[in-house]
Amino acid sequence: MNMEDTKQLQNMASGKIFGTRLLRVNDHGHTEDLDYVVVEEPVEIMVEHGPANERESTSVSITMRTPGHDDLLATGFLYSEGLISRREEITEISVTSEAASNKGNRVVVSLTTDATFDVASLSRNFYMTSSCGVCGKASIDALRMHNLPFLENGQPRFDSSFFHRLPEILLDEQRVFEHTGGLHAAALFDRDGKLVSLKEDVGRHNAVDKLIGESLLNEKLPLNNFVILVSGRISFELVQKALMAGLPVMAAVGAPSSLAIQLASRFGMTLIGFIRDGRYNIYSGRDRVFETIVKSKS
Repeated sequence: MNMEDTKQLQNMASGKIFGTRLLRVNDHGHTEDLDYVVVEEPVEIMVEHGPANERESTSVSITMRTPGHDDLLATGFLYSEGLISRREEITEISVTSEAASNKGNRVVVSLTTDATFDVASLSRNFYMTSSCGVCGKASIDALRMHNLPFLENGQPRFDSSFFHRLPEILLDEQRVFEHTGGLHAAALFDRDGKLVSLKEDVGRHNAVDKLIGESLLNEKLPLNNFVILVSGRISFELVQKALMAGLPVMAAVGAPSSLAIQLASRFGMTLIGFIRDGRYNIYSGRDRVFETIVKSKS
């Protein structure tokens, strides 16, 4: 990579890419080189809440993430975890970087004075990492679903060919992944297969939260007529977050877990995995797609 390419890359993904020296080894020997890896840093999500004369600040989560869109990440996390329910509850979101404060990276979401924020329901602070989703919850009781919507049966419907091109579009738009190979991505598509938004992060849960946060702040929820595609596998928590956003279809280039399938089936979500090479598997909600498959063969 020449100097001009390096500057372009750094400008494009400021704060998301870290340059490092390495030794490339193969059967013919080794060479020293400069490479780029994705940045991973912690961020603390805090909520300011309570009546005007009794305002409190509560630390809700510390998550490892790729810097960028921290306001969307915090908003999406609070919504997908059921800690806020409406855009109108948020009055301000402030983001402080580690460089500007000795307290580290922090996002403070300020709620209205009449917003309900049940501190007692947080048996302990959430703690997530890029490899740990549900296991970061206080106990198995925290997995109980609260206010998850049951999706409309079989709606909307999609042609069976709709899903084949989605991974290609996702990969084409993953700018940072192209240079580092170390990021997950979550993409939102409309019913015409048009890419609406894409977010990248070292944590797959964070990428989904960023999409949901963006949709909430833009007052686009629920996402009843959209499809979400994730770059890796589908876990229980990803399905939970997608359901909170009202998404009827969740697809992935990888496999779903058993609990993800059970949760999607329970609430009427179409779950699709292993989209690649012109094929895919439907694990639940086949009525949104399977009818078109049957008709095309009859």
